[in-house]
Amino acid sequence: MRALVFLLKLLLKILVAPVILALTLFVWICVGIVYISGLVLGLISMVIALLGVAVLITYSLQNGIILLVMAFLISPFGLPMAAIWLLGKVQDLKFAIQDLVYG
Repeated sequence: MRALVFLLKLLLKILVAPVILALTLFVWICVGIVYISGLVLGLISMVIALLGVAVLITYSLQNGIILLVMAFLISPFGLPMAAIWLLGKVQDLKFAIQDLVYG
């Protein structure tokens, strides 16, 4: 009976190892993509924020606020932070699987 339990646990560890590897590689690749896109979007958000302030002062209050909100959403504190939070949840799932199987 103990040998059967040992073999089943070993089989489970062998089957789960590629899943953990795939999740690890997925998180690493996505972190790199988020880092690079955060740099690019940070520059774009700075331009949009400056444009928003200029529109706010010279043209229209409503359009200026819309541009400032757009600049915040694409800044590193907006959508890239949401992507990092989501990647953290994927990594938590990976660690939960590891703890459950490899305990």
